[in-house]
Amino acid sequence: MLRIAVQSKGRLFEDTMHLLSEADIKVSTSKRTLLVQSSNFPLEVLYLRDDDIPQSVANGVADIGIVGENEFVERHEDAQLISHLGFSKCRLSLAIPKAAKYTGLDWFNGRKIATSYPYILRQFMNKNGIKADIHVITGSVEISPGIGLADGIFDIVSSGSTLVSNNLREVETVMQSQAILIGNWNMDEEKHNILNEMLFRFEAVRSAQDKKYVMMNAPKSKLKEITDVLPGIKSPTVIPLADEEWCSIHTVLDEKRFWEIIGKLKELGAQGILVTPIEKMIL
Repeated sequence: MLRIAVQSKGRLFEDTMHLLSEADIKVSTSKRTLLVQSSNFPLEVLYLRDDDIPQSVANGVADIGIVGENEFVERHEDAQLISHLGFSKCRLSLAIPKAAKYTGLDWFNGRKIATSYPYILRQFMNKNGIKADIHVITGSVEISPGIGLADGIFDIVSSGSTLVSNNLREVETVMQSQAILIGNWNMDEEKHNILNEMLFRFEAVRSAQDKKYVMMNAPKSKLKEITDVLPGIKSPTVIPLADEEWCSIHTVLDEKRFWEIIGKLKELGAQGILVTPIEKMIL
């Protein structure tokens, strides 16, 4: 049995539960239970505060954990980074009042900065030769400049709306962050085998994200031109139709380029274009 520590609430909790569900690992999300076992996979889930996850994995209370990269770096516990998961993305940034005239990092020399991430901030400031007064706060960091507690802040930024509502502006991005999978260094072979199966499922889910399965009918006379514009995984599948002058083409498209490519296909005579989402994709 493999034990995974996950955040007990918030955006990372929701994204993690969605990933487990997409990987067909069924887990109860009852907030009243600290430890829950999957009904169809050798995994038990330990619900913790996000800042407790790195330590719980490092000391073996949990075998693996899903946590924000920012928390993992801040806690600097002795656990291994297994994989970046690609969701719950954010950044750690320095922000100051909108009215302040920013002249570069030197602006922070001798200033007071409020943050919940003193380790990361201190490392950054030391690297850049900035001597600032770091004031540690847990929660509601963004209100510090408004009440005269600090000159600027160092905090998580996602959309930036919280900064705007507190009359702050982002001036320096220090670190990009996303959800990561971390692991204890001393897992046995059985736990590694379970972990590898879980990683295989996670990769199948991630590979299907932002992908569309596309089927279309096309004139054979345009087949070469059409296949040239299709960025398939290897090459598109071509199936003959009852009409010998036409064929059916199946491929996978990245959603980012979807409309651009569909437009080219229509210009080349493709018809009856059918688009469906992809649930899993094994590469």
